[in-house]
Amino acid sequence: MSQDTLVEVKHLKEYFNITTGMFSSKPLKAVDDVSFSIRRGETLGLVGESGCGKTTVGRTLLHLYKPTAGEIWFDGKKIETKKDILEYRRKSAMVFQDPYSSLNPRMTVADIIGEPLDVHKMYSSSQERQERILDLMAKVGLNSEHANRYAHEFSGGQRQRIGIARALAVNPQFVVCDEPVSALDVSIQAQVINMFDELQDQLDLTYLFIAHDLLVVRHISDRIAVMYLGKMVELADAKEIYDHPLHPYTKSLMSAVPLPDPKKARENKRIVLSGDIPSPLNAPSGCPFRTRCPYASEACAASMPEFKEVSSGHFVACHNFGHIG
Repeated sequence: MSQDTLVEVKHLKEYFNITTGMFSSKPLKAVDDVSFSIRRGETLGLVGESGCGKTTVGRTLLHLYKPTAGEIWFDGKKIETKKDILEYRRKSAMVFQDPYSSLNPRMTVADIIGEPLDVHKMYSSSQERQERILDLMAKVGLNSEHANRYAHEFSGGQRQRIGIARALAVNPQFVVCDEPVSALDVSIQAQVINMFDELQDQLDLTYLFIAHDLLVVRHISDRIAVMYLGKMVELADAKEIYDHPLHPYTKSLMSAVPLPDPKKARENKRIVLSGDIPSPLNAPSGCPFRTRCPYASEACAASMPEFKEVSSGHFVACHNFGHIG
């Protein structure tokens, strides 16, 4: 693990047992053998269709779900014991997707933001607690008079700001942002994304930014990882993955990104995938994408391609990436 790596995930698996009959159950492989690392001060974007396991990666990474298998390393230390997890949670936080359901309607804004301070006993007096809460509110653009109001009195964008202030309460080094702007109006999305950028510069934060909007991800990410059906299929610098996608699934995703230049938009050939995403309960053998891939071969059915580095910093899991035009 290099000095500038903050978070490292090795062969992470998260399986949920699903009851399929009276006495039978089957593992749903939400995350299946995923490995990646995030450098200090970096934003790693994680993209893929709904149901591909993005959110599960984020939640398992923070031990909100107990990993089925694999290792999570933070700042050079493997997270194993309960003590490790507690220390890790003081240095990491999560911003949830839905600003409506992730805030307790019975608590005031001050109590929502102050709850992590209470849990981790991060103040010595009630005055210090109050000052810290007002400071956090100012950081995310909320007025001090909002402190004694309830979450339902705010708009979606303001609620998400409350959620961000709560995440920042523990002075985290690492923040998992789980589709933090997908429930917001487009006009508000830009404000919130710019705020994430500013907070990263001010507080030296490291982000895992989960989203399905590729324009949002491109704007905020240094590197982008692409997931499909619980597997990581490609990882590279943001510009590299947009300009030279290698995996056929990534190529299809990138072809769907709207282009602001009408001439380029007309020339852009959209790659439409046939078929539906298979169920993670009955994933195909070998490469999970092969049932929708126009380049699938017998090798794809026989084995899952290795997730390997094919050029500097560019990883892909595909048997045929070298033959795809």
